[in-house]
Amino acid sequence: MVAVIDYNAGNTRSVMNALSRLGVKAELTSDIDVIKSSDRMIFPGVGAASWAMDELKKRELIEIIKEYQRPFLGICLGMQLMNSFSEEGNVDLLNITANKVRLFDKNVGVKIPHVGWNEVTFSSDPIFKNLREKEYFYFVHSYYVEYSENTIATCFYDNVTFSAGLRKDNFYGFQFHPEKSGEVGEKLLKNFLEVSL
Repeated sequence: MVAVIDYNAGNTRSVMNALSRLGVKAELTSDIDVIKSSDRMIFPGVGAASWAMDELKKRELIEIIKEYQRPFLGICLGMQLMNSFSEEGNVDLLNITANKVRLFDKNVGVKIPHVGWNEVTFSSDPIFKNLREKEYFYFVHSYYVEYSENTIATCFYDNVTFSAGLRKDNFYGFQFHPEKSGEVGEKLLKNFLEVSL
Protein backbone atom coordinates (compact mmCIF):
# COMPACT_ATOMS: atom_id res chain seq x y z
CA MET A 1 0.00 0.00 0.00
CA VAL A 2 1.16 3.52 -0.86
CA ALA A 3 0.63 6.21 1.77
CA VAL A 4 0.00 9.65 0.24
CA ILE A 5 0.68 12.11 3.03
CA ASP A 6 -2.21 14.41 3.91
CA TYR A 7 -1.00 17.59 5.59
CA ASN A 8 -3.50 19.99 4.05
CA ALA A 9 -1.02 21.10 1.39
CA GLY A 10 -3.09 20.44 -1.71
CA ASN A 11 -2.19 18.60 -4.92
CA THR A 12 -3.37 15.28 -3.48
CA ARG A 13 -6.30 14.65 -5.84
CA SER A 14 -4.17 14.58 -8.98
CA VAL A 15 -1.66 12.25 -7.29
CA MET A 16 -4.43 9.91 -6.12
CA ASN A 17 -5.97 9.93 -9.61
CA ALA A 18 -2.63 9.07 -11.21
CA LEU A 19 -2.11 6.16 -8.81
CA SER A 20 -5.65 4.95 -9.52
CA ARG A 21 -4.93 4.93 -13.26
CA LEU A 22 -1.91 2.75 -12.51
CA GLY A 23 -4.09 0.32 -10.53
CA VAL A 24 -2.27 1.03 -7.26
CA LYS A 25 -3.79 0.74 -3.81
CA ALA A 26 -3.17 4.09 -2.14
CA GLU A 27 -4.47 5.86 0.95
CA LEU A 28 -4.51 9.59 1.59
CA THR A 29 -3.59 9.76 5.26
CA SER A 30 -1.89 11.50 8.16
CA ASP A 31 -2.38 8.45 10.40
CA ILE A 32 1.02 7.53 11.82
CA ASP A 33 0.24 3.80 12.06
CA VAL A 34 -0.93 3.67 8.44
CA ILE A 35 2.19 5.51 7.29
CA LYS A 36 4.49 3.20 9.26
CA SER A 37 2.87 0.11 7.72
CA SER A 38 2.93 1.43 4.13
CA ASP A 39 5.19 -0.05 1.45
CA ARG A 40 5.95 3.38 -0.06
CA MET A 41 5.29 7.00 0.75
CA ILE A 42 4.41 9.88 -1.57
CA PHE A 43 4.76 13.37 -0.12
CA PRO A 44 3.07 15.89 -2.45
CA GLY A 45 2.43 19.55 -1.83
CA VAL A 46 1.84 23.07 -3.06
CA GLY A 47 1.98 26.27 -1.03
CA ALA A 48 4.36 28.02 1.34
CA ALA A 49 7.20 26.17 3.06
CA SER A 50 6.76 27.77 6.51
CA TRP A 51 3.05 27.03 6.59
CA ALA A 52 3.65 23.44 5.43
CA MET A 53 6.25 22.84 8.16
CA ASP A 54 3.77 24.12 10.76
CA GLU A 55 1.18 21.64 9.46
CA LEU A 56 3.66 18.76 9.69
CA LYS A 57 4.47 19.71 13.28
CA LYS A 58 0.78 19.88 14.24
CA ARG A 59 0.22 16.39 12.84
CA GLU A 60 3.42 15.02 14.43
CA LEU A 61 4.66 13.83 11.05
CA ILE A 62 8.19 15.24 10.97
CA GLU A 63 10.03 12.37 12.65
CA ILE A 64 7.85 9.75 10.93
CA ILE A 65 8.91 11.12 7.55
CA LYS A 66 12.60 11.49 8.45
CA GLU A 67 12.79 7.94 9.84
CA TYR A 68 10.98 6.28 6.92
CA GLN A 69 13.11 3.49 5.44
CA ARG A 70 11.13 2.37 2.40
CA PRO A 71 10.86 4.16 -0.96
CA PHE A 72 9.81 7.79 -0.49
CA LEU A 73 8.87 10.36 -3.14
CA GLY A 74 8.51 14.10 -2.52
CA ILE A 75 6.75 16.08 -5.27
CA CYS A 76 7.09 19.87 -5.82
CA LEU A 77 6.82 21.44 -2.33
CA GLY A 78 7.26 17.92 -0.95
CA MET A 79 10.70 17.76 -2.58
CA GLN A 80 11.63 21.24 -1.32
CA LEU A 81 10.70 20.31 2.25
CA MET A 82 13.21 17.43 2.14
CA ASN A 83 16.04 19.97 2.24
CA SER A 84 17.63 21.96 5.08
CA PHE A 85 16.45 25.56 4.66
CA SER A 86 14.13 27.64 2.48
CA GLU A 87 14.33 31.31 1.61
CA GLU A 88 10.52 31.17 1.47
CA GLY A 89 9.81 32.41 4.99
CA ASN A 90 13.43 31.74 6.04
CA VAL A 91 12.40 28.44 7.58
CA ASP A 92 14.27 25.30 8.59
CA LEU A 93 13.03 22.22 6.76
CA LEU A 94 13.24 18.42 7.27
CA ASN A 95 17.00 18.34 6.67
CA ILE A 96 16.98 15.01 4.87
CA THR A 97 19.55 16.65 2.61
CA ALA A 98 21.70 19.68 3.43
CA ASN A 99 20.58 21.65 0.36
CA LYS A 100 19.06 25.12 0.34
CA VAL A 101 15.86 26.22 -1.40
CA ARG A 102 16.34 29.51 -3.27
CA LEU A 103 14.05 32.11 -4.85
CA PHE A 104 14.41 32.59 -8.61
CA ASP A 105 15.89 35.99 -9.49
CA LYS A 106 12.98 38.17 -10.57
CA ASN A 107 15.39 40.67 -12.14
CA VAL A 108 16.56 38.34 -14.91
CA GLY A 109 13.48 39.02 -17.03
CA VAL A 110 11.79 35.61 -17.14
CA LYS A 111 8.36 34.86 -15.74
CA ILE A 112 8.21 33.91 -12.07
CA PRO A 113 6.73 31.50 -11.10
CA HIS A 114 8.19 28.97 -13.51
CA VAL A 115 5.01 27.47 -14.97
CA GLY A 116 4.67 24.97 -17.79
CA TRP A 117 6.63 22.29 -19.60
CA ASN A 118 10.40 22.25 -19.49
CA GLU A 119 13.15 19.82 -20.40
CA VAL A 120 14.62 17.64 -17.66
CA THR A 121 17.97 15.85 -18.01
CA PHE A 122 18.38 12.60 -16.06
CA SER A 123 21.26 10.77 -14.46
CA SER A 124 21.53 6.98 -14.62
CA ASP A 125 19.47 6.31 -11.49
CA PRO A 126 17.23 3.21 -11.80
CA ILE A 127 14.12 5.31 -11.21
CA PHE A 128 14.58 6.62 -14.78
CA LYS A 129 14.38 3.16 -16.35
CA ASN A 130 12.87 3.14 -19.86
CA LEU A 131 12.98 6.93 -20.12
CA ARG A 132 15.12 8.92 -22.52
CA GLU A 133 18.06 10.94 -21.19
CA LYS A 134 15.93 14.07 -21.58
CA GLU A 135 12.15 14.37 -21.21
CA TYR A 136 9.64 17.20 -20.76
CA PHE A 137 7.74 17.58 -17.50
CA TYR A 138 5.27 20.07 -16.06
CA PHE A 139 6.49 22.60 -13.45
CA VAL A 140 4.82 25.18 -11.17
CA HIS A 141 7.21 26.86 -8.70
CA SER A 142 8.90 30.10 -7.68
CA TYR A 143 11.62 28.50 -5.54
CA TYR A 144 14.17 25.91 -6.54
CA VAL A 145 16.61 23.49 -4.90
CA GLU A 146 20.24 24.27 -5.60
CA TYR A 147 22.37 21.78 -7.54
CA SER A 148 24.21 19.38 -5.22
CA GLU A 149 25.66 15.89 -4.83
CA ASN A 150 22.06 14.69 -4.30
CA THR A 151 20.94 15.93 -7.73
CA ILE A 152 19.79 13.16 -10.09
CA ALA A 153 17.95 15.36 -12.62
CA THR A 154 18.42 18.94 -13.75
CA CYS A 155 16.43 21.68 -15.43
CA PHE A 156 17.49 25.11 -16.70
CA TYR A 157 15.39 28.24 -16.02
CA ASP A 158 16.06 31.85 -15.04
CA ASN A 159 19.75 31.45 -15.89
CA VAL A 160 20.00 28.68 -13.28
CA THR A 161 20.56 24.94 -13.59
CA PHE A 162 18.58 23.64 -10.65
CA SER A 163 17.72 20.27 -9.13
CA ALA A 164 14.68 18.85 -10.87
CA GLY A 165 15.28 15.55 -9.07
CA LEU A 166 17.01 14.54 -5.84
CA ARG A 167 17.98 11.29 -4.19
CA LYS A 168 19.44 10.45 -0.83
CA ASP A 169 19.26 6.76 0.05
CA ASN A 170 15.54 5.79 -0.07
CA PHE A 171 14.40 9.43 -0.43
CA TYR A 172 13.55 10.65 -3.94
CA GLY A 173 12.21 14.08 -4.84
CA PHE A 174 10.97 15.74 -8.03
CA GLN A 175 10.39 19.46 -8.44
CA PHE A 176 8.11 18.84 -11.42
CA HIS A 177 4.70 17.15 -11.28
CA PRO A 178 4.88 13.62 -12.73
CA GLU A 179 1.15 13.20 -12.04
CA LYS A 180 0.44 16.14 -14.39
CA SER A 181 3.02 15.21 -17.04
CA GLY A 182 1.09 12.76 -19.21
CA GLU A 183 2.47 9.42 -20.32
CA VAL A 184 6.09 10.12 -19.37
CA GLY A 185 5.00 11.15 -15.87
CA GLU A 186 3.03 7.94 -15.45
CA LYS A 187 6.09 5.94 -16.54
CA LEU A 188 8.15 7.68 -13.87
CA LEU A 189 5.54 7.05 -11.17
CA LYS A 190 5.41 3.40 -12.22
CA ASN A 191 9.20 3.21 -11.91
CA PHE A 192 8.98 4.62 -8.38
CA LEU A 193 6.38 2.01 -7.48
CA GLU A 194 8.69 -0.74 -8.73
CA VAL A 195 12.11 0.54 -7.66
CA SER A 196 13.99 -1.63 -5.19
CA LEU A 197 16.49 -0.16 -2.76
